[in-house]
Amino acid sequence: MPSFRSARTIRGVRMTTRVHNERVHPSGIGSDRGLRRAELLAAISLAIDLGLGQPMEHMLRSSLIATRIAERMGLDAQRRATVYYANLVGWIGCHADSHELAALFGDDIAFRADTYGVDMAGLPFLRLMASHVGRDSPGWERGVRTAAFLMTARHQVGELINSHCSSAGVLSDRMGLDPQVGRALAHIFERWDGRGMPNGVRGQEIPDEVHIVRLADVAEVHLRAGGVSHAVEVARARRATQFSPEVADVFVRDAAAIVDGLLDIDVWTAALAQAPDRHRTLDADETDDMLRAVADFVDLKCPCSPGYSRGIADVAAEAARRLRMPTVDVSRLYRAGLVHGLGRLGVSNQIWNKKGPLTTAESERLELYPYLTGRILSRVGGLESVVSIATKGEERIDGSGFPRGLVGAELSAADRLLAASVAYHQLLEPHRDRPSLDGPGAARTMREHARAGRLDNDSVEAVLAAAGHQAPRRTSRDGSLTPREVDVLRLVAQGRSNREIAAALHIAEKTARNHVERVYAKLNVNNRTQASLAAIDRGLAPFVADAR
Repeated sequence: MPSFRSARTIRGVRMTTRVHNERVHPSGIGSDRGLRRAELLAAISLAIDLGLGQPMEHMLRSSLIATRIAERMGLDAQRRATVYYANLVGWIGCHADSHELAALFGDDIAFRADTYGVDMAGLPFLRLMASHVGRDSPGWERGVRTAAFLMTARHQVGELINSHCSSAGVLSDRMGLDPQVGRALAHIFERWDGRGMPNGVRGQEIPDEVHIVRLADVAEVHLRAGGVSHAVEVARARRATQFSPEVADVFVRDAAAIVDGLLDIDVWTAALAQAPDRHRTLDADETDDMLRAVADFVDLKCPCSPGYSRGIADVAAEAARRLRMPTVDVSRLYRAGLVHGLGRLGVSNQIWNKKGPLTTAESERLELYPYLTGRILSRVGGLESVVSIATKGEERIDGSGFPRGLVGAELSAADRLLAASVAYHQLLEPHRDRPSLDGPGAARTMREHARAGRLDNDSVEAVLAAAGHQAPRRTSRDGSLTPREVDVLRLVAQGRSNREIAAALHIAEKTARNHVERVYAKLNVNNRTQASLAAIDRGLAPFVADAR
């Protein structure tokens, strides 16, 4: 692990930005070819682990548990494949709701980690939720917030779970998984006893694949915490409530064989050996499509950031072209821009959304996110050169960046371009100690950074030229949206509530709600996550305004 300096005065950046009007798509020109899809999906699972408050390889290990249970239950190859990938990416939708979860429970990652200790139903789960509400607030405020939450707990949690399930299906489809995986994920919060959400289905109404995934996920956590006997004890205790009796009985009967060696083996290699499509490789276009899906998934971590990673990738690649860099470097920069923020999933939204200065501990955690990006992606064969660039987006040539404080010649031309692209997009975002800057303001500040020696001057000028916005402002590709509905969609993609949309557009809250409902209907979406993805697809992510 690299040595990290103690935290300085650098504050965490809330990851929100605009997307460039002209998307650069350098597919097919890089040398990082032949990437295995299974490896990319496994890497995504490592990021999901971080957001769940679990160590990396939790999902990989639980996928092995799930596969071994499925084999003992006699599931055919197609259903075993659904089990494998539904387990690997089952909680992918959680991160799209991190902003809302943090608003309710504070540290979203700590809350998710604690849910593994209870049955997630009835009084134990209610007590867990109540213990997190307002945890860092003064006593009187915490009491008020807890009372208010308890009155509407089921409704609020139900909305989050409904959003999670639908978002997980959309993201699964975007990553090219079999439609059966997306359909299974719609039941990921349901329970055998019918006390789950969002639809309260029970028993055999829930696919066996989901019953297996639910037990494997929980069993892995308790296996690490207390060994096989503890995992068996939990399975027995939750039999016929959270877990299917058939699945629980198979696990209890064969637990020793099912978990044999899982705490000692090379889990990455073992899990990939079980991947149903382990030999499938992606061509350059498929790789870029997959990495764009990863970028969109990461950007949903913070509600005001749809299009953030794509925007950085576009500008960095175009700037590289303007500097006549080799086409292979253009492709690597583009991909590095897409994935550079993957480690953000390991930082709580309580930190990303905090107003005012961060504590030393908070700063240190935030400044680890590029390192976490490298940890996640370094195992994917063929991405080595991309990862090397992606981890340096926050470095500065005067050594004031993070996580390693690299200086001058330690940063390549590609590293400097990505850093300039990241810095430019951050200036267009609202920061905890300043409002967002317009295009001219961002350009002036970028040039000030170059003069002060923080950013490379040639890289700054190339990025500003690439983001010059000479092209006409992009409008909606969906002609059915009125100009007002386009404005509403932009604000929805920023995570604005109906009340905030009404205030921004100077209309009544009821009118705003009606606009939102019509936009959802026209786009065939049903929550903010899906609307945000639709906004990205239409070039309507936040801050697309002409910067000239």
